[in-house]
Amino acid sequence: MAINTQNYRRKLRSKQARVNLVPLIDVIFTILIFLMVTSSFQAASDSSSSGKPEVTDSSGSSEYYLIPVAGLVNVTVNGVDMSSYIRDSSITVHTRVIDEGEIIIQPKKGTIIITTPSDMSPEDAVSIPQT
Repeated sequence: MAINTQNYRRKLRSKQARVNLVPLIDVIFTILIFLMVTSSFQAASDSSSSGKPEVTDSSGSSEYYLIPVAGLVNVTVNGVDMSSYIRDSSITVHTRVIDEGEIIIQPKKGTIIITTPSDMSPEDAVSIPQT
């Protein structure tokens, strides 16, 4: 019995490759979710943004503002270590320091460096957050 190879060749040529899109879309979404979860997003530095908390009518007036920093371990005010004032990775800073002084926050190091106005002591510049 002879095998008809011509029919077999025509049959192979007539079949076209089919791409199943469902697994392809699943893989693309999985990669997208992985990239979004593992990425670190940073706010763009904008010249109009001063970094100070915005006071609104509903927020009222306050003498100190709470500054939370994930993993905060070190707070320095005019070269004086004030790390004992840290509670739950946050510290409160006087409004005059925010308006007239300088605050440098280094979140990757868990550090805040504060420079106060010349007539303000480090003890008045920061306070222990109220729970």
